[in-house]
Amino acid sequence: MEFCNCNSFLQLLSLILTLHLSISPTTQQQLAAGDLNALHQIMDTLTDVKNGGFFSTWNFSSPENPCSSFAGVTCSVVNDKLRVTALLLGNGFSDSPGLAGTISAIGIYDLTELTQLILYPGIVTGFIPSQLGRRLKNLRVVSLTNNRLTGTIPETISELQNLHTLDLSHNKLTGVIPPTLASALPELKVLVLAYNNLAGEIPEFSDESQLIHLDFRNNMLSGTLPETMPATLRYLSLSSNGLWGPLNSLPSSNLVYLDLSMNKFSGPIPDSFFSSSLSSMYLQRNNLSGELPPPSPFFESYGPASIVDLSHNFLSGDIPNFLESVETLFLNNNHFTGKVPEEYVRNVFAGAMRTLYLQHNYISSFPVENPRDMVLPDGVALCLSYNCMVPPTVGLAACPASAGGAFSRPFRQCSVFNIGNSIG
Repeated sequence: MEFCNCNSFLQLLSLILTLHLSISPTTQQQLAAGDLNALHQIMDTLTDVKNGGFFSTWNFSSPENPCSSFAGVTCSVVNDKLRVTALLLGNGFSDSPGLAGTISAIGIYDLTELTQLILYPGIVTGFIPSQLGRRLKNLRVVSLTNNRLTGTIPETISELQNLHTLDLSHNKLTGVIPPTLASALPELKVLVLAYNNLAGEIPEFSDESQLIHLDFRNNMLSGTLPETMPATLRYLSLSSNGLWGPLNSLPSSNLVYLDLSMNKFSGPIPDSFFSSSLSSMYLQRNNLSGELPPPSPFFESYGPASIVDLSHNFLSGDIPNFLESVETLFLNNNHFTGKVPEEYVRNVFAGAMRTLYLQHNYISSFPVENPRDMVLPDGVALCLSYNCMVPPTVGLAACPASAGGAFSRPFRQCSVFNIGNSIG
């Protein structure tokens, strides 16, 4: 699975729907009366923001079967009846304003063979119908992203025992995350609730959880991490919340992407975070402290496109050698001391390390033979300002505006660490 942004995720769901269409029966059966009525109800409560949009093909007076002529409707024969099994509302085009209105509880209620319900970005308002969980027991994919849905997440969703993907991101949902979402859905693999107004704590996950993609970023969550987190996780984002406490409970053996940035986590970084599988790690803007631990016994060098951002914390000690192969590395705004490892210097000037931010630390040396002759490769960014040394000019050109105008720290600050001022 590719872990990516919302648009790519919706494209993946669209592909699932396309494959489903390709195996739909070419029957001349008429659509079940209850399903046809449900489509009427849905069209009565949703509308195209722009004329000639998605619903232009929904012509109930046409002799053609809705299964073959209505955009976004997929049908299959179930128990000798033609039923709607997938419903994609909206066209998903980047220039489309999408749909407006509300999700019809009455219409959705009767589509009891529905396995996929996808709502593309628009301005749909109102609550998520609780009937989703009470009647639509076959749902495997529910994606209602990038709209203006309000209210709480219905606890009845936990009754969808076949649910594989739940994406309610980029709405205005409030309340807490129902505990049963984490403990009562054995088939759930993808859970995305990002960019809402959800509060409270992250619920405890069951030992049987098979989640591989969990995204709760940009909410108002608080408290510590759950004592149990799914060991199967490969993507985890809890960025931009109010979470605090240590990071010890996080499993990292399968993680590829980890984003815990902009919270209030404290204490040391577990050595298990520095593993060969975790190629994207964002821990910036927390209260993490202590020295960076040695890597796990299974550690291998980072590869191309790897990113490690530990900036804006209270990390201390020498900069470790094992991060030398990270392509984009942010260690700025910490309490690191000593000299920059020579491996870092070589990789920066070879273009293997594309970004190295070390500003606002207490570093005493950047070991180069002749600072005046150094030339950075195109596209490489290096910032060394405001440390306990006089930085070479090449280490200032790529500094962001937030680095400030001072090149070096005052000596009185550096004397706390018994550090002298030097270049190499």
